[in-house]
Amino acid sequence: MTANETTEMRHEKLNGFIAAPFTCFNEDSSVNLKPIKAYADFLTRNGTNGVFILGTTGESMSITTSERKSIAEEWIKYAAPDFKIIVHVGSSSLKTSQELAAHAQGIGAYAVGCIAPNFYKPATVEDLVAYTSAVAKACPSLPFYYYHIPSMSGVYLSMPEFLRQAGAVIPNLNGIKFTHNDLMEFNQCLMADNGRYDILHGFDETLLCGLVLGVQAAIGSTYNYFQPVYLKLREAFLAGDLDTARKMQQLSVRLVSILIKYRGGIACGKAIMNLIGIPCGPCRLPIRSLNTTEINNLRQDLEQMNFFELISLASVNSDPGAN
Repeated sequence: MTANETTEMRHEKLNGFIAAPFTCFNEDSSVNLKPIKAYADFLTRNGTNGVFILGTTGESMSITTSERKSIAEEWIKYAAPDFKIIVHVGSSSLKTSQELAAHAQGIGAYAVGCIAPNFYKPATVEDLVAYTSAVAKACPSLPFYYYHIPSMSGVYLSMPEFLRQAGAVIPNLNGIKFTHNDLMEFNQCLMADNGRYDILHGFDETLLCGLVLGVQAAIGSTYNYFQPVYLKLREAFLAGDLDTARKMQQLSVRLVSILIKYRGGIACGKAIMNLIGIPCGPCRLPIRSLNTTEINNLRQDLEQMNFFELISLASVNSDPGAN
């Protein structure tokens, strides 16, 4: 591969919607690989352009290294030019992250993402650059994305400054998965180095804001099951129909409010996936799965916002409320 080819690969930007899949478990909390094929088919059919596996939604920090490898190996079977597999490799151990990054490259992943360690946290941008540089070196032929999600990592460092410093020492740095509500900083990242970097929007409930700023691709958990609404939102935005785009974003906000009501995007999101026919199973402790009463109440709340009608074209079951 020539230097020019490497640069071209490294700077390719994603387009469209990348789902952040849930990790499927059996009732005994063991990993269940069997639903992944149907899961990948479902996402492809619904118009998603790829997956960011084993991230926050995928409960990565509760999964062993060997389990993470087996999950990545199963997902990679369903990779395609229009369905990209991005593997999150972040952990509290540099060596583990390097091992997972090398594994992702070895199995043919499209790209790698990595969150900052959240126990021994990098105190400065220089510390973060040193850490991510060491991980990125383990997968030198893959695009590398830093996963900025300070609400989970506790690392509130300047992302524009990170790009300035990291860009000089990480040859395969492609951008940032930006899951934070600081839209000014987000825009600064989009503008960094004349728009060189791929800045992936990470908050589904503010997608319209990201599109206004020039976002080309977004990664999120609700793209697993609410994709028809986001496709209509983007279509309306591109057509200049801001009234419809705002209405679609308001539906997203209503959905996210329900997620918050039922203990968050993982516990509630998994319950939703189970309701529409993708058997994601329970959560792994310390995240508690919804109980029967909560699931029944959740179904009622979803019905009140016409959730099942909104996703009817994408549903696995003819009766998406039956499970």
